[in-house]
Amino acid sequence: MGRGRAKAKQVKVARQLKYNSGGTDLDRLRDELGVGDSSRNDDADDLNDELADRYADYADDYDTGDDDSRPSGRR
Repeated sequence: MGRGRAKAKQVKVARQLKYNSGGTDLDRLRDELGVGDSSRNDDADDLNDELADRYADYADDYDTGDDDSRPSGRR
């Protein structure tokens, strides 16, 4: 019991998504994703570079050389 209302709501939401393509606030989406804010991206890039350098040292220490010799599964 109670599935009728849930299904009706799902159908309503699906129809709204299908037929109402407009109304997307692209500026709000851009703000949420942090696109276009150079100060945020610079900080994230610095953090990523630091982590990449740290793990590159580990990769050099534990490199077994198996990466190139492993078959990719494609023929």
